[in-house]
Amino acid sequence: MNRMRTDFDERYRKGDLPWDTGRHDKNLELVIREEQIAPCPALELGAGTGSDAIWLAQQGFKVTALDMSPTAIGIARKKAAAAGVEVEFIVADILGDEIPSGPFGFVFDRGCFHTFDLPEERSRLAEIVWRHLNPGGYWFSLIASTDGPKRESGPPRRSALDIVSAVESLFEIISLKTTSFDSKLPEAPRSWACLMRKRDKVPTDD
Repeated sequence: MNRMRTDFDERYRKGDLPWDTGRHDKNLELVIREEQIAPCPALELGAGTGSDAIWLAQQGFKVTALDMSPTAIGIARKKAAAAGVEVEFIVADILGDEIPSGPFGFVFDRGCFHTFDLPEERSRLAEIVWRHLNPGGYWFSLIASTDGPKRESGPPRRSALDIVSAVESLFEIISLKTTSFDSKLPEAPRSWACLMRKRDKVPTDD
């Protein structure tokens, strides 16, 4: 995980950010509007330079936003100040560090889930999100998908089975749709838009 932190911070220092359009993601706005998710305490994982967290704050959400890159968080804090909104930006590794705020009514990640190669890491991420959500809280995750032609670059690709295997015991999957990331690449990577709701009681096998 320290290697991942170093690699991402280096990319932010160099400005090698094909995923960062400087705008909030259209898929986030769509799910907030369509599902009528009311402003509440919200957590963003892998916030990058803060565009989505800032947009959520502008909609009335009380936002805590995490990223493992100190460079990204520094940029995000400056952007929030320029936009005149309050966001609690924190340098943190979601699998390794404590989250100081919460619980939350809404969790958003744009490309955090798919960075974890091991099934047990993805399941652990789901458990952490579950613990930090209020009963009935929502998790909206944008995850690079296996749809589309083979490509040599771009985010890691995950299947629908990868997602369901990690989250279904803890979350009701409200929708799992194909879409694409907002991106500066010539062809935007295909993605899953997965909206989930926290199960009040974790299912058991008996």
